[in-house]
Amino acid sequence: MADLSGKVAIVTGSSRGIGRAIAERLGRDGATVIVTYVGNRDKAEEVVSAIQANGSDAAAIQVDMRSIEQVRKLFEQAIERFGKVDILVNNAAGKNIFKLTADMTEEEYNSMFDITRGVYFSLQEAAHHLADGGRIVNLSSSATAMAIPTGGAYAGCKAAIEHFSMALAKGAGCARHHG
Repeated sequence: MADLSGKVAIVTGSSRGIGRAIAERLGRDGATVIVTYVGNRDKAEEVVSAIQANGSDAAAIQVDMRSIEQVRKLFEQAIERFGKVDILVNNAAGKNIFKLTADMTEEEYNSMFDITRGVYFSLQEAAHHLADGGRIVNLSSSATAMAIPTGGAYAGCKAAIEHFSMALAKGAGCARHHG
């Protein structure tokens, strides 16, 4: 069990599932947690209550990861409310669509890659705003290592996130180190 007292974490897509489990664990470890949701405020508030019941602070912030403006505002709101951000967990996934390439519509493709674009710009915000010693965790999928006939677009989204992670880890685009 890590001691994350004094740390502030943003967990995207944390009103349910894996994101909720991550948010609650960070809270149990002492972090202040920003729970993000796109549509179900009640579920997000349940997570906030669970975190607070374990002794950590938490807040729910609505953000649609497909909107770069909302992603930027998320970081602004987090810093306004809690003074800093130490941890970013990119968990938001949207709807995962598995279809043959020949059958994928432009709208379906865009719905997945718009989330991936949001992840990229959340990393940009983290590069500008994460406190020294901060941490970023990006969730992906084992589908990137498999050839699933209906998984081309889905695996492509996740592979992009993996490459964003590798580039940022090597310092590419890190404003604090280049500016």
